Amino acid sequence: MSRLTSTGIPVLIVAVLASACGGGTRSSDDRSSDDRSASPAPLPAGGAPPWQAPSDPMARTVAAGLKPERKEFFAVHSHAHLDIFVNGEPVEVPAAIGIDITDPGVKRFEDLGGISYGGIELCDKRCISPLHTHDTTGVLHTEAPENEANTLGEFFVEWGVRLDERCVGGFCDPEAPIFVYVDGERYEGDPAGIGLENLREIAIVIGSFPSEVPSTYDFSNA
Repeated sequence: MSRLTSTGIPVLIVAVLASACGGGTRSSDDRSSDDRSASPAPLPAGGAPPWQAPSDPMARTVAAGLKPERKEFFAVHSHAHLDIFVNGEPVEVPAAIGIDITDPGVKRFEDLGGISYGGIELCDKRCISPLHTHDTTGVLHTEAPENEANTLGEFFVEWGVRLDERCVGGFCDPEAPIFVYVDGERYEGDPAGIGLENLREIAIVIGSFPSEVPSTYDFSNA
């Protein structure tokens, strides 16, 4: 039988109601010690990084349900940032995901930050997705002629890397512990559904943790 509180409400019911108040995210300050002490992820038989940009970016764009264009549009222009760590080490998000760099209309730039692609005024054929990367900073660009709400799952389809509730690439839970954070808060749902809202920081931790899980990103140069 449930023990009654001084107000006559059973303790068991109070506990159930309290647990039901949780949502899809959890503050990183509330992260359990089990998270931080996660075991290193074993190397999978296939699907380990590096994850290169695919050679068929426009086909991948269509597979993601997005519409390739012949030029860049800026009526809608937003940026989210993606960090991925495997056993504490960062994984590079490649440049030119969602961009066909073989088209002569795509310009190539090189500076101290590395190589980037863009400056697209008009391609010979469709050459750019509304969701893409210009460089290897991990900034995910949404650039579209009209309202466009993209998701992390669409980006991973363009990348050609598996992403669902259980797996990232060839790493799958429970063999490889996987943790996802949005703006520093633990995300418990399917990461494919995370919206790429402007100035959003997304971090995926596979296996053991880095020294710090980013909760923000400096978008001033994006």
